Amino acid sequence: MAIQATTRRSSSFLRITIGLQTLTIFLQAVSAGLLLTSSYGETLHSAGARVMYGASMLYLLAAVLAWKPGGGSSRPVLHASGFLVLASAQVVLGIAHVPSVHLPLGVLMFGLSVLALARR
Repeated sequence: MAIQATTRRSSSFLRITIGLQTLTIFLQAVSAGLLLTSSYGETLHSAGARVMYGASMLYLLAAVLAWKPGGGSSRPVLHASGFLVLASAQVVLGIAHVPSVHLPLGVLMFGLSVLALARR
């Protein structure tokens, strides 16, 4: 009985973190638009990048917690790890000002995050 409750809580936490990640990526797209049109857009986009990266790390933590103590599948850990690698590449490309790769990667990340959210 306790294992089922732990699994349910871990699964809920995982679902919430994927939702948070998806939301932060969407807000990054909004702040990217503001980056092009306003003076405060760069500040918002920079702060949003940190929040999005934190959300990706939280997603990985939730996936590990759902897997190890909860006894779930290891597949979400692989997905979350891959997503953290994509987020790291996204940050590096953004700092290096490579929009030709940064923008499509952001769209890909949003699509993958929505897909992960729909699967949960």
